[in-house]
Amino acid sequence: MDLESPAGRVFVRGDRSRPFLERHPWVRATSIERIEGNPADGQVVDLVGKGDRVIARGIYEGRGGIRVRLYSWDTRQRLDASFWRDRIGRAVMLREMLGLTRPSEACRLIFSEADGLSGLIVDRYRDYVVIQVGSVGMAQRLPILSAAIGDLVRPAAMLVRVEPELRRSQGDAYADGVLSGNRPSGPIVIEEHGLKFGVDLLEGQKTGFYLDQRENRSAAARYAEGRRVLDMFCYTGGFALDCAKIGKAGEVLGFDGSDRAVTLAQANAQMNGAANVRFAVGDAFQTLGNLRKEGERFGMVILDPPKFAGGKSSVADALRAYHSLNRLGVELLEPGGVLVTCSCSGYVTREDFFNMLFGVAQQTRREIQILEMRGAAPDHPTLVTCKETNYLKCFICRVW
Repeated sequence: MDLESPAGRVFVRGDRSRPFLERHPWVRATSIERIEGNPADGQVVDLVGKGDRVIARGIYEGRGGIRVRLYSWDTRQRLDASFWRDRIGRAVMLREMLGLTRPSEACRLIFSEADGLSGLIVDRYRDYVVIQVGSVGMAQRLPILSAAIGDLVRPAAMLVRVEPELRRSQGDAYADGVLSGNRPSGPIVIEEHGLKFGVDLLEGQKTGFYLDQRENRSAAARYAEGRRVLDMFCYTGGFALDCAKIGKAGEVLGFDGSDRAVTLAQANAQMNGAANVRFAVGDAFQTLGNLRKEGERFGMVILDPPKFAGGKSSVADALRAYHSLNRLGVELLEPGGVLVTCSCSGYVTREDFFNMLFGVAQQTRREIQILEMRGAAPDHPTLVTCKETNYLKCFICRVW
């Protein structure tokens, strides 16, 4: 199958062409009028607008919400190995410019749409690289992409993780595994802010660690001194350990619903000599409710839940969940306490999240002052023509 030359033309509806003229990279089924030719999943297609004008060039996928992922608005551009290598090189250059490629640390080398590589995420953990594929087009081009990454980064090993949505839509066609080098025998230890964290590259969530919260963990720690801290959805202890060791919190309690994550969090606490931290398995909503019933109070509450909204249709339900979660968190805070609340749901806007907190303030009759409105770390840049890349919200608030 030819993966470089256009195999068909996708005609966009006249009333739906504007986003693609403005360089948004996703073409959904509802925007498509008709398709010429018979492109297979993963083949190159041209997106065509009014008057047979070719708008952009991308890759077709017959299943899933996104039918075409656009990569070039130069309609003569061949999507060949040279093209992909150039895009990967630009992404790696940015992380070098940011000073995030130190050997003992970790960073996101490629952030999908934000780096012009929709459907591809690449994270580096020390001398390991984890490639996460989220589209058929990227999965089919994995040999080309991994060769370019290998040449530019020179990792000891490269692993691949397949996003669950792609695996469900494609059956057993794509699977997690080792692309090159040796399979890690256990968690890989990285450094962040002088702390050590074990990262499970094969079984951990996403690629193993939430690199997008790197600077937010450091920011939260600045408010933790002497406080009793509650870290909900603590995963492997990122926020908790920053607050305990760097922020000099008095005591930190961390809860997560995953036994595996909590076990690794406990190992991370021991590795960093954090005697003032305790981790336990617990459902967030149930745990928060129980702590309230028991009359517990905290000087800081951190809420970093998983994605609540997978699409526009679920935003209303997601906001209700965020409201309930934050109401419980606020009710546990002592006067003058600090709330660190996050949302990684891209369909929930900053205005949505702000208004949710407004509702929490009204219902709890507590005064909520937003001190910082933060986003993702700079190795997760926002592409201005794709607002979905501005997905992470982290609000640091004082509550009276």
